[in-house]
Amino acid sequence: MSTLNNRYFIINKPYNMVSQFISPDKVGLLGDLDFNFPEGIHAIGRLDNHSEGLLILTTNKKVTTLLFQGEAPHSRTYLVKVRNEVSAESLQKLRDGVSIRIKGGGQWVTTPCDVEIVQKPADIFSHPFERKEYVTHTWLTITLTEGKFHQVRKMVEAVNHRCIRLIRLSIENLKLGNLQPGCVKEFEEQDFFDLLKINNWRN
Repeated sequence: MSTLNNRYFIINKPYNMVSQFISPDKVGLLGDLDFNFPEGIHAIGRLDNHSEGLLILTTNKKVTTLLFQGEAPHSRTYLVKVRNEVSAESLQKLRDGVSIRIKGGGQWVTTPCDVEIVQKPADIFSHPFERKEYVTHTWLTITLTEGKFHQVRKMVEAVNHRCIRLIRLSIENLKLGNLQPGCVKEFEEQDFFDLLKINNWRN
């Protein structure tokens, strides 16, 4: 797929699976997916066990630095289901920035971001651990350019809402689309970096 023999994939990471191939714990692993991944594959921008959606897998060790440690920030969009109705005031607080606790015990005021209330997508998949639909809830899309540890969950908690589901939909123009949970899609190298808006990947 590539002149450098690197390979690039996305998966729709299911609920109750970690972003790892090996773990000392009894958890769902990426290796449980029905796909023959190449040697040296690893996850980029991991999602925790209870988060779902777009996860990048690649053999290219430079991608983490290019995507998350470069000068230009890269946007990520999440579909978030929270308990109870989100007020206009809470919505604006999320947009403007809220204070969350970060690793080390300090506080961090999140960078202003795009937050919208949305209808539940008609084609959204469910999982067996989700609460019934009659429980009052709100669906949000949150697009941000920073990624502190559990940031989205902490942001909604900061305005007194509990995160029920968290699904990453996209990183820049690399989108989950209609890829089903547990399924894999491979990209050509040039297409992969174009969609992520990374121009200096050949350096």
